[in-house]
Amino acid sequence: MSMLSFERKYRVRGGTLLGGDLFDFWAGPFYVGFFGVTAIFCALMGTLLIVWGAAMGPTWNVWQISINPPPLEYGLGPAPLLDGGLWQLITIFALGAFISWTLREVEICRKLGIGYHVPIAYFTAVIAYITLVVIRPVLMGAWGHGFPYGILSHLDWVSNVGYQYLHFHLNPAHMLAVTFFFTTTFALSLHGGVILSAVNPGKGEVAKSAEHENAYFRDTITYSIGALGIHRLGLFLALNAGIWSAICIVISGPFWTQGWPVWWNWWLNLPFWDPRGFM
Repeated sequence: MSMLSFERKYRVRGGTLLGGDLFDFWAGPFYVGFFGVTAIFCALMGTLLIVWGAAMGPTWNVWQISINPPPLEYGLGPAPLLDGGLWQLITIFALGAFISWTLREVEICRKLGIGYHVPIAYFTAVIAYITLVVIRPVLMGAWGHGFPYGILSHLDWVSNVGYQYLHFHLNPAHMLAVTFFFTTTFALSLHGGVILSAVNPGKGEVAKSAEHENAYFRDTITYSIGALGIHRLGLFLALNAGIWSAICIVISGPFWTQGWPVWWNWWLNLPFWDPRGFM
């Protein structure tokens, strides 16, 4: 397929953060770049280490394969390869891959001459991962507080952390994170639904326009945020979902060690719950 006309705008030299013209080219429709190469290298190395770790383990069952972090007694120091050191290496390569991909997106934005909304949004998810495997373990004094790399083992880790702090859903930051996740899905599903309805008219009907979309929402929920507004709202909701999910786990352990129901005692102690408070 010939190069699309708009691609001529950004398929130009320059805009790189590191390496100059080194790897400043495209492989088909994909921009390579210096950070594209480092992302591929780190992702490949991390994947191969996971496969090697699985080969050293007791099973090839994809559900039960698990690369575990070091035991707590190693603290923040290096661990033997088969006793958590492999987890440390995989984490390093994962961080290299995620951060490299973020910087590659920054370079593409520089070529396009647009804002950095996409890499910022992506890096918000990366920050959530960094919080789980770096920030929280460092604050708690041991790499062993990171989550294992596996399917069932990861789910067990999530469940165990929830039970460790009793009703984790009572964590106020967790409440906000879940609310933003669900609201993001709801808002963008409304947006996607009205777009599909507008551009896929019934037989014999004409395709609808943005005016029809705005009128629909004004008639159903009394307000239309508009085509640009819904994307800004979606970005705001999605970023907050990632940010509050990172906050909810980083405060559990380093800053709050009791069960989350205890945190709500301040609410039960408000004067209007106790008749003696008004005496």
